[in-house]
Amino acid sequence: MSDLISILETIVADVESGRAVALCVVLQKQGSVPQVPGAAMLVRSDSSSIGTVGGGVVETEVRHDALELMEEGRSALLELSLDHDDIMGGVGTCGGRMSIGIMSITSAANLKPFAEALELIRRHKPARVPIVVEHAGKLLEYRLHVDVPPTLVIAGAGHVGQALANLAAGLNFHVVVIDDRAEVASRERFDERVELVVDDIVDALRQYPIDAGCYIVVATREHRQDREALEAVVQRPAGYVGMLGSRKKSKAILNALAEAGVPREMIERVHTPIGFSIGAVTVNEIAVSIAAELIQVRREHAPRLIEGPFEASSTDVR
Repeated sequence: MSDLISILETIVADVESGRAVALCVVLQKQGSVPQVPGAAMLVRSDSSSIGTVGGGVVETEVRHDALELMEEGRSALLELSLDHDDIMGGVGTCGGRMSIGIMSITSAANLKPFAEALELIRRHKPARVPIVVEHAGKLLEYRLHVDVPPTLVIAGAGHVGQALANLAAGLNFHVVVIDDRAEVASRERFDERVELVVDDIVDALRQYPIDAGCYIVVATREHRQDREALEAVVQRPAGYVGMLGSRKKSKAILNALAEAGVPREMIERVHTPIGFSIGAVTVNEIAVSIAAELIQVRREHAPRLIEGPFEASSTDVR
């Protein structure tokens, strides 16, 4: 994800400064190959690059073609065969095939979709960018969907909340921790990438703009506060809602929500007790068990990174 942000930022900066670039994206694959559809690399006019489409001889071939196409202001679909028959040709020995789109971007007039995608990503919103290539006399458009980090909202800055927040920040989640205790939700206790909100937990959750890209973990310091926090989010359109606690505590809180009129289908989507059963004992181990569950949910619902091809108009390239 960080590579793609850097790629988009560099596309905008270089092209606005009059320097052409070539965006190279794996579009399709067959068999064993070193990268998956959606992997991207940006080749710049000085031959430097950001990201990867597989490394080694694959990347050497792609870089060579990208520089030529960039010089000509063209785009193309590159088909690479990585079977044993290509060893002497220097392509590779994985045994598969890769289709890689190489899109030259030479004019600031074509930056709008990249700038718009970058702005959405910075706001933690889903985005996509067009990959337009020439192939067999036609212009084909593929759409690269950006894997935007989910926002993980942790209600409670106690020991587990702290450990989970710091772990998730390194797992490409946008982490927000809410607690009403300034001394607990302090900058010194959290990774610099973690956003801290010092406010009444329930009020802050009610006001937070929760959508399908939000994962909520309730881990406050007391039973009543857990129930109120869960009640504040359980009917919101979050992609994941979980609560820390024993089976006995979880059952009591869910029953209380049912008695308060929360629909059963909303209650049944709550993950509690939260985390995978790995025999966790320490705070850090509990955080790992929760993070593993979050990763599984995230990957199960991840969008397909590449769509297409679609026929594009002649104005959609360069």
